[in-house]
Amino acid sequence: MTHPVIEQLIDAQLAFLDQEFAQSDTIQTEFKEFYLWFRKQTLQNIWSFEQINQLLQKQILATPASEFLIEQIWEHIRFALIHPSNDNTSIEEIIPVKTIDKIAQYVASKSSHRKALIHRVVNNPAFSVMLTQLIHHSIQDYMDNSVMNKKVPGVGRFMKMGKSVLETVIDTNLDDTVKHYLQKNIIKISQLSEQVINQHFDDDKLYHFQANLWHKIKKQPLNVVRNYVEVNDLPNTVGMGHEVWEHLRQTNYLQQQVHDGVYAWYIRNQERPFDLLLRDLNIDEALIEHELQSLLSPIIQHLVSSEQLRTRARCYLEKFYYSKQTLKILQIDKNA
Repeated sequence: MTHPVIEQLIDAQLAFLDQEFAQSDTIQTEFKEFYLWFRKQTLQNIWSFEQINQLLQKQILATPASEFLIEQIWEHIRFALIHPSNDNTSIEEIIPVKTIDKIAQYVASKSSHRKALIHRVVNNPAFSVMLTQLIHHSIQDYMDNSVMNKKVPGVGRFMKMGKSVLETVIDTNLDDTVKHYLQKNIIKISQLSEQVINQHFDDDKLYHFQANLWHKIKKQPLNVVRNYVEVNDLPNTVGMGHEVWEHLRQTNYLQQQVHDGVYAWYIRNQERPFDLLLRDLNIDEALIEHELQSLLSPIIQHLVSSEQLRTRARCYLEKFYYSKQTLKILQIDKNA
């Protein structure tokens, strides 16, 4: 059932809304008024911890990344790596030398951490095996290919004869004897290695090592990164990273981490108004007024011009005018 008076009222109101929102000043005013109201609301008055946690758990942890998103990730990395500006931009142009110096001083100052790391590496069985093999091969290489062997006639034959005699005396193979000695004394050798490494990488030497490394690479163009990143392999490398994330996001560990992290953040911020929360993200009233407003105003204007707003407004106006209360006020019989 429609009524001519009600239809005229609806059309008049829709025309009024079209006229008002067609003006950019109206959109800017309403946008700013909404922000002024919103900025004074506290977090706990708008959202609960459960709502935020459920949203993150569902959209980030429970929802797998789409193939399109994965493709976009490696495509953007690829685009950044092959960008022409990398050929004409040096490393020092994008990384400030003061920051590099601070990093060098910071790394060099961590003596206890560095010594603990060196101790762990040196005392690892794999390091002992590697060191044993390295020393053994060095001795073997010296015996077989020393400068003396090559330059002094007869020395090579003498060395082999001496080796043979020695093996006869000790009743075993010289290589096996050297290996046995190294294995027996590898702990002492490892301890000596640890001392030498710590002496070589003390605070001052490590700082200068980093400084010298910076001076060697600072003039190089950014495209040197492509020497260490295979651009054509990005779909595979990003895909492997995605596989790790796919497993990690479904673990109880990460779900608990997100839950507890969000809860700790919520407890700290639940009584803070949104203007302070937004300010943490560098969003303040000036940004809203001069940047976001200009960005969003065309969207609202397009919404009005496309009659989307008119269509939705008519839906609710019809519900209002044809409700029992409104018909009673207008003294219109619903069944007439």
